[in-house]
Amino acid sequence: MGWDKVVDVVELATGLIACDSVTPARGQVFDVLEAALVPLGFDVDRFVTGAAPDGPVENLLAVRGTVGRHFAFAGHVDVVAPGPGWTSPPFAPELRDGLLFGRGAVDMKGAVAAFVAAAATLPADSGTISLIVTGDEEGPAVFGTRALIDQMAARGLRPDLCLIGEPTCTQRLGDMVKIGRRGSVNLWIDVPGRQGHVAYPHLADNPIPKLVAALAAIEAVVLDAGNAWFQPSNIEVTDITVGNPATNVIPGHAAARLSIRFNDEHSGAALVERITAMVHAHAPLAQVEGRISGEAFLTPPGDFSAMVSAAIERHTGIVPELSTTGGTSDARFLSRLCPTVEFGLPNATMHKIDEAVAVDDLRALTAIYADIARTALA
Repeated sequence: MGWDKVVDVVELATGLIACDSVTPARGQVFDVLEAALVPLGFDVDRFVTGAAPDGPVENLLAVRGTVGRHFAFAGHVDVVAPGPGWTSPPFAPELRDGLLFGRGAVDMKGAVAAFVAAAATLPADSGTISLIVTGDEEGPAVFGTRALIDQMAARGLRPDLCLIGEPTCTQRLGDMVKIGRRGSVNLWIDVPGRQGHVAYPHLADNPIPKLVAALAAIEAVVLDAGNAWFQPSNIEVTDITVGNPATNVIPGHAAARLSIRFNDEHSGAALVERITAMVHAHAPLAQVEGRISGEAFLTPPGDFSAMVSAAIERHTGIVPELSTTGGTSDARFLSRLCPTVEFGLPNATMHKIDEAVAVDDLRALTAIYADIARTALA
């Protein structure tokens, strides 16, 4: 039998959404989550780590059970800033026409609520269940899931399987499961020059032609053609800055920023090294800084993805597509621990004004999560 306490997924989702938890999140939203987990027998460990500008960040590790297989659910309760133009206040959740509106409804307080509600239905002796929940997934993710992984290691906790509740579905609940993600790296390029009057170019050194030549060479690169599970890697120029207000002055420096999304044929470090060499071929004195947000990962189709797909089909009648599309997620960290897949709500309104989740989808997702957990722990 399950626990005496029954968790209403809509009520819990509403409580979480009502908390203003723009990243990095702390405090009230974790109070609501802890209050739901403790009566279900979870040992809740909350801790704050990091400092400005990327912190402090609060994280929560909740564990129930000490024996048997260990099934983990991972997610986040921080949200992106809502912005203006909402029909109803973004942190005053409202039910209208079968939809629950509010920032985080889809990404991803709804899924967190669904897993807690699912856990309430699981037998007390079914195995070890954990929730790995951060307040910094939407931000730099420096003091979030990576700190949680360190905390788990200190306690000797290592899941056998991990399900992440990111909003993966595109048209309707159940149509997509993510079994991998491309990696991400950003690069900042600064090309120095020597300022001077445009009428005396021999007394100056214009950095712009060097930067333009380097960017043209980079733009011509084809990193790969994709492979069986990943779309092609791509390099995008996301900013070019000179900051020269004068029409008759050769500037003293020029800068650019690149973003690369790459598949499992590359590593972040190798891409930074390659781009740096290309820039230096045109501007030997240029400074190039690379920051790797995460490496590409793939959980090859197998028993875990089949288990998740079967549960989805039982409750929705849909056979989900296995995909690696989309942006990065905290699976880039958790996949180092164990097989990791992502499945959650339809993502049509995530990060948008009037973000909303269908109440029917919340209840169906709860049933799917409970089904997956029972099978994973068997």
